[in-house]
Amino acid sequence: MDDKVQHTFWKAFADSPFIMMKLSDAPGHAEPMTAMLDKDATHSIWFFARRSNRIAGGGQAMGQVMTKGHDVFACLSGTLTEDTSVTRRGDLWNNAVEAWFPEGKDDPDVVLLRFDIADGEVWTADMGLKQVYKLITGKPIHAKDAGEHAMGAV
Repeated sequence: MDDKVQHTFWKAFADSPFIMMKLSDAPGHAEPMTAMLDKDATHSIWFFARRSNRIAGGGQAMGQVMTKGHDVFACLSGTLTEDTSVTRRGDLWNNAVEAWFPEGKDDPDVVLLRFDIADGEVWTADMGLKQVYKLITGKPIHAKDAGEHAMGAV
């Protein structure tokens, strides 16, 4: 994947770490999850969930990202597994997580999931004033002028 697009994705995702996750073979819809990011682990993201959550069983999964400013979009595929590292659990636990899981980080009903990203597709929207004018006035906009697109390892 293009380094610029990859950098733009991770920066925007860190600012707006929300992703819609779904197990690939499971029925039903994706659900919103708050991603826990580690700046040194750019091919994995983590989630805290209840063991009864529809993605808690793990397996092949897909996640969709649309950042807060609607300037980065991504579709990621990979594998969800339980991360049993006590250190990682402690490092990622924070007040926002505790608000969802008030029994604390040692609650046996809370699972830490790791999503190992196999590949992804990322789109960045970077329309300048000229492209915004075209959008408002209904003039044609060419994809190459609206941002960048890359596929591969995220």
